[in-house]
Amino acid sequence: MLTILILCTGNSCRSVLGEALINHKGGGRVKAFSAGSHPTGKVNPNALATLARNGLPTEGFSSQSWDEFGDKGIDIAITVCDQAAGESCPMYLNSTIRAHWGLPDPAHATGSEEEIRLAFQATYDALNDRIDKMLALPLETLSKPELAESLNRIGAESPERGCIND
Repeated sequence: MLTILILCTGNSCRSVLGEALINHKGGGRVKAFSAGSHPTGKVNPNALATLARNGLPTEGFSSQSWDEFGDKGIDIAITVCDQAAGESCPMYLNSTIRAHWGLPDPAHATGSEEEIRLAFQATYDALNDRIDKMLALPLETLSKPELAESLNRIGAESPERGCIND
């Protein structure tokens, strides 16, 4: 089973949604975790509400540091915000396959409750689409370079920029 670490700065929205989706859809092929370079310390309530609206579990998520994963044997690290993508990754990720799937931070959405809900749902939908494409790949048989190229291609298909904090 491949282990995937979804990374962002704050580990409160996008990375948590990605972790939940991968574990829900992974069918025993993959196990996902999420972490941040500078975690906020709590999961955004709107991220949890988005998971609930889409029928996914909302328990067991936390905003944690990427330092906690040094002994997990991570196979793939996917950054979901530009700030985390630009940071120096921890040494334990040196041999890890890396990909970038930048998405806007829904935590910065403003407006009515409905507009904020739609921002979180759009992030969920984008991650859901990318994760479906990832899981359609022959993950177990691609070489590391092929897998990195394929994952980065998925992230580049609909590049979104402007993330400040997750």
